[in-house]
Amino acid sequence: MPGRVALVTDSTSSLPADLIASYRIEVVPLQVVIGARSFAEASEATPETVATALRAFAPVSTSRPSPEAFARIYQAAADSGCEAVVSVHLSGEVSGTYDSARLAAASAPLPVETVDSRQVGMGAGFAVLAAAEAVAAGATAEQAAQAAAKTAAATRTYFYVDTLEHLRRGGRIGAAAALLGSALAVKPLLTVTDGRIGPLEKVRTAARALARIEELVSEAAAACVGPVDVAVQHLASAQRAESVAARLEGRLDVHQMFVSEVGAVIGAHVGPGMVAVAVAPRFALG
Repeated sequence: MPGRVALVTDSTSSLPADLIASYRIEVVPLQVVIGARSFAEASEATPETVATALRAFAPVSTSRPSPEAFARIYQAAADSGCEAVVSVHLSGEVSGTYDSARLAAASAPLPVETVDSRQVGMGAGFAVLAAAEAVAAGATAEQAAQAAAKTAAATRTYFYVDTLEHLRRGGRIGAAAALLGSALAVKPLLTVTDGRIGPLEKVRTAARALARIEELVSEAAAACVGPVDVAVQHLASAQRAESVAARLEGRLDVHQMFVSEVGAVIGAHVGPGMVAVAVAPRFALG
């Protein structure tokens, strides 16, 4: 990890491999547990692995990285000559990953700025990229962490799931639990609010749900100054995602668009058919 400030995130941030390599971001994997076996996200557990297991009704769960996993990364950063670390992670309201990073930072051999993005998926990924761009422009670790937090706070994430059942099983739906009785019979839209996944609206069809997400993303983008970054993610629903991305590119001022399958950990909680869109403003550095 050469350079003055090292960048660290976790595997749920869904960053494209080329950007991870370009910014030399260290990625700490979460674990996916299928049956009695545990797999590291990305290197061992793929979205296809999880989708197949869920369709077969196999028990699927996830677990956070240990503080020791982060401690090893922070130590490696110090050994490589880095002066500080910026460590940006998915919401502490839905995972203990941030807590593990924070615990490891407390005894790290160099200063570590930990950031709870209070986002999931590329909502957190955009915060990581904001930090990376700041570091590339010469920012200090503290300034880069502030850039990550600012971007995360302004990012809006919306997603559609075919059913709330997977979120219910994983205990990730928070306030949406109150809607289970009726929402399981419709197509739920959810969003991330205060770091938690919660209900937004209920619609009758998948087509209407996706159209409504496009409307919400357009409204969020319109409230931003200048172009926005957009990520469309899915699990086993590439055609839906590509269609949504194409329509959004036609109606938004987009700086960069990412279309990808969500990682195995998030996939385990949302289930096949999910489509999510995150929209993030771009802030001037400095």
